Amino acid sequence: MVENNLGLIVLENAKELGEKLQKKLNEIRKDEKHYIIPVTANRFNNGEGKAVIGGTVRGKDLYILSDVGNYSVCYTMHGEKHGMSPDEHFQDIKRMISATSGHASKITVVMPLLYQARQHKRKGRESLDCAIALQELERLGVDNIITFDAHDPNVSNAIPRMPFESFYPTHTILSQLVKQEKKHIDNLLVVSPDMGAMERARYYAEMLGCDVGVFYKRRDLSKVVNGKNPIIEHAYMGADVKDRNIIVVDDMIASGQSMIEVAKELKLRGANKIYLVATFTLLTEGIEGFMNAYEEGVFTKLYSTNLSYVPETIKKQEWYCDVDCSMQLATIIDTLNKKQSIEPLCDGKKKMFEEINKIKN
Repeated sequence: MVENNLGLIVLENAKELGEKLQKKLNEIRKDEKHYIIPVTANRFNNGEGKAVIGGTVRGKDLYILSDVGNYSVCYTMHGEKHGMSPDEHFQDIKRMISATSGHASKITVVMPLLYQARQHKRKGRESLDCAIALQELERLGVDNIITFDAHDPNVSNAIPRMPFESFYPTHTILSQLVKQEKKHIDNLLVVSPDMGAMERARYYAEMLGCDVGVFYKRRDLSKVVNGKNPIIEHAYMGADVKDRNIIVVDDMIASGQSMIEVAKELKLRGANKIYLVATFTLLTEGIEGFMNAYEEGVFTKLYSTNLSYVPETIKKQEWYCDVDCSMQLATIIDTLNKKQSIEPLCDGKKKMFEEINKIKN
């Protein structure tokens, strides 16, 4: 029996994904109910903000959707245009929780891109931002966290008494990639750009029934550039890449420089077509590097999801493929709202194997 207490709070930074989510929920439930509750997150001219909920949340099973990585949202501060940072987006999540005044029966925060996910552990005297943020949400009365492809799911240890669900868009991405590139899915090799992404690469390889390789990033530990130790060399370990079609997978493309360097190294070793895959594409230093690399024939296509903001200028590029994960997210929310097991959503290997084999044959 479908629960009738589902409510969605969609922040401005996730409006496009939220509208698709609404439609997918209607498809799943075969209804025309509007689940999105009207809200506003206002800003004063000095940059302070407040959240206002324009509908009832009493007794609702509430899901607050926010894309903390959306850098296109702006407001006016002291007469000048100001782009919102992840810190400000996270603050608005807390404001929305506060605005519910404890009337919701349950609150789930949906952050597809987990706030401060890369600062999930610390070395020496540095901040532990992700853990602190999760503990803040717990203290505010949040009952559950939903995210995708958390940089390190073990950060959930910071909130041992609260559910923390990190889902993966692997099957959604693979399904679209295999359908669109079915002429080139033979003679495949999956490559991890670094040791940290090896487990993800192995899973892709298992699904596709192929071998796997990995690059080791040798860094100059005596220097720090843009908060990181610069990479000296990409050392490759694994099967021969010559004349192979390659899938390079990672959770996130930040500046994109490392991914392009890996693709260039593969080309130098004789690789054929190179497909880049990432859950989140931030491209913090712009798209020129990727455009130049594509024109030089370094890679064939980049597959990434709509779980975090990607500007239209990138979506329109012939080398970019936008993977819509709204149905996956809607299925997760529908399942949780109905108090059903999410286990089938976490393990869809059999179905994926069947789909890939069907396309191959």
